Amino acid sequence: MKNLISLFLLLMLAAGCGQATDKGSKSSDRERPQWAIVVHGGAGMMERSDFTPEIRQAYAEKLSEALNAGGSILEQGGASLDAVEAAVRVLEDSPLFNAGKGAVFSAAGINEMDASVMDGKTGKAGAVAGVTVIRNPISAARRVMEASPHVMLAGTGAEAFATEQGLTIVDKSYFYTEVRWQSLLKARQRAEEQATDTTEKHGTVGCVALDKNGNLAAATSTGGMTNKKYGRIGDSPIIGAGTYADNATCAVSCTGHGEYFITNAVAYDVAARLKYLGQPLQEATGEIINTKLKQQGAEGGLIAIDSAGNIAMPFNTSGMFRGYLLPDSLPKIAIFKDE
Repeated sequence: MKNLISLFLLLMLAAGCGQATDKGSKSSDRERPQWAIVVHGGAGMMERSDFTPEIRQAYAEKLSEALNAGGSILEQGGASLDAVEAAVRVLEDSPLFNAGKGAVFSAAGINEMDASVMDGKTGKAGAVAGVTVIRNPISAARRVMEASPHVMLAGTGAEAFATEQGLTIVDKSYFYTEVRWQSLLKARQRAEEQATDTTEKHGTVGCVALDKNGNLAAATSTGGMTNKKYGRIGDSPIIGAGTYADNATCAVSCTGHGEYFITNAVAYDVAARLKYLGQPLQEATGEIINTKLKQQGAEGGLIAIDSAGNIAMPFNTSGMFRGYLLPDSLPKIAIFKDE
């Protein structure tokens, strides 16, 4: 039975089942789905030769687990906000992705994590930045939104708040993985050889969802860049840059070179194009990722879902871990552009 399940996941990942591409799905010729959920596990320059069947299977299983965690909430009539948090927690607990357990190391040799969440129904948002001992930063971001008068808390202050809120606090050693540590050592070596600062851009995780009541939500979580210095913060915890949700337009979660996503206010730009220009989701996201950002030399991608249930997953790198789930279907998972 386990072999049959593994074979199914590999076939699903390879085929992409038609819609799991950078173009996403359109609802122009169908009714809005009762609910929908989309996840990403980061975009980057990926080589197919690095992905053995076993590695591809591992990613497919974890992305599917995240989609099912959120999808089960949506199927039962739960809120999109609950769904995106549940999905991102699954990815944060996996060493496969650059968030939570799989977060990369900073130049100081520690894991500094950022996360944010936004509720499209209320317009409220929460975020944490530079946290080092919170097991699930996405849950801390939600608590900031719901249990504080603020939008973003950082560092030890955010950690003290999370402790007061009863969230799971772990020793910093929890986030250690040998793969990420070796990445730091290699980055340090290159920096010495080149006599300049060297950072490595790794992926981010995120989720967007539409629930049965028509409410949208978005969540994003990351460990940032390998060998980052000076408390660097990227776009992931910044509302409007890495995360945005508005019931009137769409929900967005981004991944890529954060500095560009910040200066271009990418997540909000998607919503603004829908609202003020009347652009379809596919057109708006495609222009931003494949034209605007690409012309600036920025690498990355995003996932988005609009109020009609249209899905977009554009990226301008060789690959992006991504997938989506609709009612009465199985998760659709893909990595490369032709999937």
